[in-house]
Amino acid sequence: MFPMFLALMSFTAPAPMANTVADRVDLVEINHYHDDQGRKVFDQLIFYDWSNQRKRFQVRAWRLIKSDRQLPRRDHRTNDYRIRWHDEGVLREVVASSQRETWTQYDPELIERAYLPQDQRLELSSASPSVLPSGND
Repeated sequence: MFPMFLALMSFTAPAPMANTVADRVDLVEINHYHDDQGRKVFDQLIFYDWSNQRKRFQVRAWRLIKSDRQLPRRDHRTNDYRIRWHDEGVLREVVASSQRETWTQYDPELIERAYLPQDQRLELSSASPSVLPSGND
């Protein structure tokens, strides 16, 4: 009976990564931005790639955190951090080698625009499903 149940489940269960847009980054930052009175303004994920040329992390993209389901989870099998959420109509998964969490009274992504303007950023992959690319230069 149990083997029959497993066989049936293999036909009905969706493939977990079938239509997922996937990216790999070097660092994901969970940033909690607060105003001068200490009130929360917003929480965001900031995705970074290491630039060998500039010897620093460069912002690749950012997303507002709308749900705890968007928080990175440690994958102990690979020692990476994984974030999977619905983003602009697609299921997106970002794998990061490292994670940090910050509480600031400024927006780090906004400050980073002085180092790498938004129009020069690599950004996350477009809506078509892909393999995990590396963003290193």
